Order: sequence, then C-alpha cells, then structure tokens
Amino acid sequence: MRQLLLCLNALEGEIKESNYTRLCREKTILTVNGEFPGPTIYARKGDVVVVNVFNQGHKNITLHWHGVNQPRSPWWDGPEYITQCPIQPGGNFSYRIIFSEEEGTLWWHAHTAMDRDTVHGAIVIRPRRGTTYPFSKPHREIPIILGEWWNDDIGQVLADAISTGSDFQSSDANTINGQPGDLFACSGNGTFRLPVKHGKTYMIRIINAALTNGFFFAVAGHRLTVVGSDASYTKPFSADHVFIDAGQTVTALLKARRGRSNARHFYMASRPLATNPQATVDSSTATAVLEYVDAPAAPGDAAHGLPSLPAINDSSAAAAFTARLRSLASKGHPADVPRRVDEHMLVTVEVNEIACAPGEVCKGPHGNRFASSLNNVSFEMPRSDVLGAYYRSAVGGVARTDFPDNPPSPFNFTADDLPPELALTARGTRVKVLEYGAVLEVVLQGTTILGGDSHPMHLHGFSFYVVGRGTGNFDKRTDPAKYNLVDPPYQNTVSVPKNGWVAIRLRAENPGVWFMHCHFERHMVWGMETVFIVKNGKGPNAKIMPPPPNMPRC
Repeated sequence: MRQLLLCLNALEGEIKESNYTRLCREKTILTVNGEFPGPTIYARKGDVVVVNVFNQGHKNITLHWHGVNQPRSPWWDGPEYITQCPIQPGGNFSYRIIFSEEEGTLWWHAHTAMDRDTVHGAIVIRPRRGTTYPFSKPHREIPIILGEWWNDDIGQVLADAISTGSDFQSSDANTINGQPGDLFACSGNGTFRLPVKHGKTYMIRIINAALTNGFFFAVAGHRLTVVGSDASYTKPFSADHVFIDAGQTVTALLKARRGRSNARHFYMASRPLATNPQATVDSSTATAVLEYVDAPAAPGDAAHGLPSLPAINDSSAAAAFTARLRSLASKGHPADVPRRVDEHMLVTVEVNEIACAPGEVCKGPHGNRFASSLNNVSFEMPRSDVLGAYYRSAVGGVARTDFPDNPPSPFNFTADDLPPELALTARGTRVKVLEYGAVLEVVLQGTTILGGDSHPMHLHGFSFYVVGRGTGNFDKRTDPAKYNLVDPPYQNTVSVPKNGWVAIRLRAENPGVWFMHCHFERHMVWGMETVFIVKNGKGPNAKIMPPPPNMPRC
C-alpha cells in the first residue's frame, strides 16, 4: 500500500494574454499540488493507493478515479451527492484507490461542478510484478492529456448557463498537457515537447480530459500502434490518427523514426469532433512537439508540418476508428463476455428542453431551458448522497427506485423532423436497482431531438463489453444477431454515435451505488445521468464494505 498527498489550491494561470490571438489570458485556477495538469499516479495491477486530499481551495470538491472499479468500496468513488458529500474548504478526506482488474491508462479528476476543467491528472497502472506487457517493453511512457482552456472563470461559465438556461460558452482554446501550442502565441515556450531518440519505441498514454469535445489526435510523419483502451489491452492495429471521446483513454506505441525528411521536430496535434451543427464548439487545433534530441540542430529549425487530421465534422472517421477496437482476448488477458442476459434496458440519450418558469427569461431553445435526459428522465441531483441513504436503508428519502427500463413513449428516435413536443422533459431523481450477479444489457439509443449529438457515456464501478453498435434505431429482432461476443472492446466510457446506438453488457458483481452519466459536462449538468444500485450478494465477499469513519458531511 502506498500513500500520496494531494492538496487543492488556487494558482495564477501560466497562460497569459496575447495581442496575437486574444484567446488566452492570465487567471486564477484551481490546481492540485500546484500543478496543471495535476500529478500522475503510478501503480501496479492489484495495488491499493491511499490518497490524502486536503482542500485548501475556495470551493467544495470531490475526486473521482475514472475507470477504477473500486470493488465493494463505492465510498471512495467520488461523485458529489452520489457516493459522498463534498470535501469543504479547509477539510480533508482520504481515498483508497483499489486497483483490481485494471491495467493500462486511466485518469483522475474532480467530480464537482465543472472543476475537472483544471483538476485532473493521469493514472498509470503497470503489470503486476513478475508479469509483463503483452508487447515489448517500451523505452519510455508519456501521458498526453487533451483538454480545454477558458479565459473566463469556469465557475462563472457554469453560473451563466444555469441562470439563463442557455448553452454553455465554448472554450477559448484546446490544449495538450495544459498548453494550446505553437498556433497560439500565448503558449510560447510552454508548448509541450516530447524528447525522443531515433529507433526507440515510446508508449503514448492519451487521455481526453475535455469537458465538451471528443478529439482526433495524430503525430506528423508517424503512425501509432493502438494497444489499449480504458485500461484494457486491445488487439494491436496501426493508425494514422486516433479518435478519443471525452473521458476515454487510448494507449498507443510510437516508433521514433525520422524518415526521409531527417527533421528534428514534428508536430503532434488534436482537433475536436463536432457532431451537432446547432452547438457552438471551439474548433481550434492544439499542438505539441515531438523532438529528436539525437538529431543535429539546424538554424531556424521548425516543426515538420501539422499531421493530417479528419475534418471537425467527420463522424465517419471517428466511427471507423472505434470499430477497430477489439479486446486482446488472449490467455493472459481473456475476454469473458456474458452470453446469457437477465435484464434488458433500452435507454434513449437525449438533449431536451424544460419549460421556462413564469416570470423567468430563458435563453434556451423556444424560450425554454436546455435540459438532457435518459429515457426522458432529467436527473435532479439530491442534496445528500444516495450511497449513504442506501446504506442506512433510507434510499427512498432521496431517490425513487423506478428508473424506466424503456422509453416512456417510443418514437422514430433518429427521424429528421421530430415534433417539438418530444423535446420536453421533466426532472426527477430516479435510480435503477439490480440484483447481485445479474447480467445486464443496456442499449443506449441516440436521438435527433434538437439536432442530435454524440454522447460519451461513462459508468462508475464497472467496465463493460461493447457488444454491438449501429446507425439508426436499434432493432431487437435483428441487431443482436450481429453482436460481437468473441472479442468486443472492454471499456468504462462508450461513445454513443449521433443517430445511432451501442449495446453494452456487464455482470452486476460489484455491490454499491454507481453513477452513469454523459462525460460532456454540459449534458451532465442538464441531467443526462442516472444511478445503478447493485444489491449485496450472499457471501461476505459479495457485500459492500462499511463506510470509513471520516466521510465528509453535507
């Protein structure tokens, strides 16, 4: 067991105003241990890491260990008012991160308001001692965190959107490891540079920490070999670029070869994917530099051109990359896909409207407020944590346990022109209860309400097999016959395509209270989430652990 100390505090931003771009300016941001992005946590499969968090900032905070299943231990999972009350300013709380099956790349982030804007960092989980990677050990491993930057205080961005019911202000720049890169004068010498040597192989651990965007990522003059996704190994494949949705991780190998150009510098770049033309998106390209430190320097040596990236609206390129992900399914890393299903759910994923209250002035569509929902339930966050109430057998005091298994009113989910009344939804705190050990299949169905969008859906407490995906409306009579039950990808965050669907399967063998939500922050704020409660099983190893004595109070 290892212990780490994380202190949250305010820090003057390193990105300063520039007359050249007018997109970056100095501001105070919330950081961890004075770092942005925050420190990387290193562990091995099977480790337990204790993280002592001291909140020296000015607002409530929680931390979430994204993709860590936390077996039987939801107390340390982190989502505000779901598994815990927040750590108040001046308070502290110790998290136990239990690495069980995870091996690869994950990340941690704040799970309060929109604070993960700057409060986030990488998690690197190496193989157990005595075991190895399922490929040759790389020379070095490097986290690459894709993110965003707002000139304005992120708390004010959130407050403005909530007060008016409008869409969120888009970011002012996209970033790689906290910097927008050479296309922005304000990045300057702060542009991230990755030193490499010719002939060596590097493991690139790519993390999408953005609040609002999926990203394409590539390295000029180099191909990437994808070997992992969401801390699970995949069958290796070579790609000119990767697509990584918000919340996801991709592990790739880069063979450092300069090629015929014999250049010293090559650009790395990321560009967002925007699937809804009605939404405002920051379309800027972030850059970093791959630098061959063993190549001779030349006067005026500049980075070798930008890599070729798909267009910002190229959904087909994102779908083509995602379709290539397959579990390794080897003897050492088997794919144990459930064949028998006990419970089926069809869940529509929608951006909606909520009627503007009398006397309010709302700036959302049709004079209403923006909202979002799952099966037309727009989740209303409780004022005390669901987990604590469930553990005390008092969950009925904070939530209803009747989240619908199917849409309340079936319709042509992906039609071009839908009646405007379908956009209306209502708020409610409704959760789904599962018996321990039940095999659950959830089909997440996208809709074209308000133009439609893609949705990176993240489930806490579980990884799951993505057994199927398709365009249009899911057909329960024919589509299951096309499922991949041999080597589907094993993920914790799945990208639901615009005008399409995905099917996931899992075994409910982790008792506790687990959040499921869209990882686009504005969609989560609007209500695109629910909670799964997995009941205790019969044996002692099938029951939730008791709460730690120092849980924060609401």
